[in-house]
Amino acid sequence: MMKIRQDVFDTYWKTAAERQEIFYKKLSGSLAPYTNDPIYQSYKFCNVYRASDRVSQFLIKNVIYKNHLSPEDILFRIFLFRLLNKVETWIELEKLLGKISLKNFNFENYSNALEKIKLNDGTIYGNAFILCANKSFGFDKKHQNHLTLLESVFKKDVFSKELLKAKTLRELFEKLRTLPLIGNFMAYQIAIDFNYSEVFDFDENDFTIAGPGAERGVKKCFLDTEGKSNEYVIQFMVENQEKEFKRLGLNFKSLWGRPMHAIDCQGWFCETDKYSRAKFPDLKSNRTRIKTHYKQTNGKIEYFYPPKWNINDKIGVGAK
Repeated sequence: MMKIRQDVFDTYWKTAAERQEIFYKKLSGSLAPYTNDPIYQSYKFCNVYRASDRVSQFLIKNVIYKNHLSPEDILFRIFLFRLLNKVETWIELEKLLGKISLKNFNFENYSNALEKIKLNDGTIYGNAFILCANKSFGFDKKHQNHLTLLESVFKKDVFSKELLKAKTLRELFEKLRTLPLIGNFMAYQIAIDFNYSEVFDFDENDFTIAGPGAERGVKKCFLDTEGKSNEYVIQFMVENQEKEFKRLGLNFKSLWGRPMHAIDCQGWFCETDKYSRAKFPDLKSNRTRIKTHYKQTNGKIEYFYPPKWNINDKIGVGAK
């Protein structure tokens, strides 16, 4: 049996419940502060549900569901967006190039546009993921290697057709993992993004991969996993969430009836690792501080989720 580090394990569930309270308070237009938790007041934390985060919301609304697109165009747009992982870069790119699509994709034009954005803004990449930056395609600049990757997948090869043949989330991940510059965690993130679209409809609980932050979170929540994989532990959390919230007397407000899925539980291990740096500073880790401080923003997000989840018509009705 796995051995739990009880105080941190309980923190995983308590902070998830509190973060969802904050989410719904913001959504309802409540005034700050949204919580009495000093750690939440001081530092920035992701949402419990990956699809609720600002970048994922932009992806779902503006990259995937904005236009009527072919399946290959949808995958191309998702792939490019996730590689950049920065809303501002996408907006500037469309200002310079028009609607991003396979039809107007040209290595030189896209490379020049990204170079221009970089000169003006300083960076074209978001900082949520550590992207592989080797020179797989022979270029010194990261974005040129990434553009060549996209060109090889969607223009010069039949690989995009192979992606469309995937029958499971795992198979989709495994196909993506064979690509240069795409490691385990990025392949998983892109597979989840693809699955937000109508191109695929896999159960998010069928497969998961722990990122580096989640691995640290698992080590903090469990004294001993008895040889079980991090992926097994993530599925354990998925399956036991209702029981654990009840045990702790927590009124967890789900995403309008949608429970935490594997991608969310995986991500929450990462956030628990971050939270624990402040709450349990004596726990040994290669990360000792939380990098990003909380900064209130005025921009209100109009939330929209993949229509197949059947929750968009519930938004504004209240949490379940």
